[in-house]
Formats: sequence, C-alpha cells, structure tokens
Amino acid sequence: MLLKSSPINQPNLFYGSLMDMLDRNDPLIALADVIDWKKIEDALSGFYSLDKGRPAKPLRLMAGLLMLKHL
Repeated sequence: MLLKSSPINQPNLFYGSLMDMLDRNDPLIALADVIDWKKIEDALSGFYSLDKGRPAKPLRLMAGLLMLKHL
C-alpha cells in the first residue's frame, strides 16, 4: 500500500530569487557583502582582453572562486 506523501517545504528554484533561498547567516555570504568587488575588478581588469579569444568569465566569479579555494 502506498502512503500519501506529505507536502515538502522546499524552495522552488524557478520562482523567487536565489538570495531568498540562501542562508543570510552563512559566513561566506556575509563575507561576500563586505568585499569591495569594484576595487578587485579594477585591479584585475588589465589582465583580461575584450577583443581576443573567448569571452572571459566575470572577474567577480574568478576572484571569488580563488578566495573560496584559499579559505
């Protein structure tokens, strides 16, 4: 005999924003709000070319992944 499934209180990926689904108390999210991303983008933008090769990934993504790796 199959049991009726109870409703699952799970956020829907397709409605609402991603930030609504994340835990605002997570230390990595708090750290992302404190970092001066504009300053990092300005410092690293000289190493990326706009007209040669494949378009680069966003600098914030690349710098954030590097920081996460070292943390």
